Amino acid sequence: MTQKVSLFWFRRDLRLEDNKALNAALNSGNIVLPLFIFDQEILNKLEVNDARVAFIHQCLESINRKLTALRSGLSVYTGRPSDVFKKLLAEFDLEAVYTNADYEPYALKRDSEISDLLGKHNIPLRTFKDQVIFEPNEVLKGDGQPYLVYTPYMKSWRAKLAETAIKIDSEFKGGNLIQRETFPWISLRELGFEKSAITVQNADLSSSLIDNYQANRNTPSKSGTSRLGPHLRFGTVSIRKMIMLGLESKDDTFLKELVWREFFMQILFHFPHSSTQCFKPQYDRIEWRNNPEEFQKWCEGQTGYPLVDAGMRELNATGFMHNRVRMLVGSFLCKHLLIDWRLGEAYFASKLLDYEMSSNVGNWQWVAGCGVDAAPYFRIFNPHTQIDKFDPKHLYIKKWVPELNELTYPLPMVDHKFARERCLNTYKAALNR
Repeated sequence: MTQKVSLFWFRRDLRLEDNKALNAALNSGNIVLPLFIFDQEILNKLEVNDARVAFIHQCLESINRKLTALRSGLSVYTGRPSDVFKKLLAEFDLEAVYTNADYEPYALKRDSEISDLLGKHNIPLRTFKDQVIFEPNEVLKGDGQPYLVYTPYMKSWRAKLAETAIKIDSEFKGGNLIQRETFPWISLRELGFEKSAITVQNADLSSSLIDNYQANRNTPSKSGTSRLGPHLRFGTVSIRKMIMLGLESKDDTFLKELVWREFFMQILFHFPHSSTQCFKPQYDRIEWRNNPEEFQKWCEGQTGYPLVDAGMRELNATGFMHNRVRMLVGSFLCKHLLIDWRLGEAYFASKLLDYEMSSNVGNWQWVAGCGVDAAPYFRIFNPHTQIDKFDPKHLYIKKWVPELNELTYPLPMVDHKFARERCLNTYKAALNR
């Protein structure tokens, strides 16, 4: 009789420790086959040197080494997930597929397709809560509707957390893992990708950084932020461990930043149209200028505004941009240049190592003034005074714009006062239509 197999599907949870679906599979009583699929629909949209693909591959190599030490291994495939599962259904007697829930629009569509495919063979797709503390439907207003403003959501989230026991499975012991002669594997080159000059930094989770998060996080010249974003995005760390670090800190700013992530996740889940449309539909009437030459100057960090240029150059060189600077460069694109936030969002999506659709869309709509809990449209950051506030000694600017005082550095591409008036008039015209 063929032995039943519980298949565990890695996605945004690239770790063995404190992995909810993996633990459930290991406790199922069946042998466990660990799987990862490089989804061709996603890969086809990326550059060959995308640092995120290289990072994922590196994480998979680490997982495979640990599984090999336990006389097992990781099966890695590439293709459309439904095609891969058809092969697996022919090869194994699957009892169930275990995976951690993903809430983005594409992921929900993909999982629905896989669930239907498995259902035809009477095999359940069992999903678990792993990348969040509370799923999108767990923190709602009294009338059952989603929160649209961060602060009341955060207060409700924290009240619910106070009533919730957080269980962390801090050690991976293996267990009933499948044992085979060989496991399917694919190299980075076979995927059609190559190593990038950009690498993902380790997160700084020291108590000194977390305790001083509020004091240091707005200064781009300091190493005052955790660099946790890519690790949360790809699940190399457990969100439960991160929340515990936040709760143990004397400063709750780090914890609140983690709550922002879940706030934006539940917004995108409840309002998937917001990935491509303004949450407030009247803002879709804005007549964006969308000048391609000006957009290119913004992308390259050649606007003539030093803090804007420093941020864009940091992004292009490292795949990271300090959060305070992200607000300024986003505001500059939408308000000073009147270029559609969707173009900026797409550029960030192509560059950011920590790209997460919900947070990226949410923050871009925040700076454009068209999101759920947005800055009012008439709040227009002054690129000059932002330097005085956040980089007064020009330490960050000098690092990324070394030619600042040279004749080669461009003049400001638009006058701030003129751009501000043009923006206000354009927004008013759209909103009064």
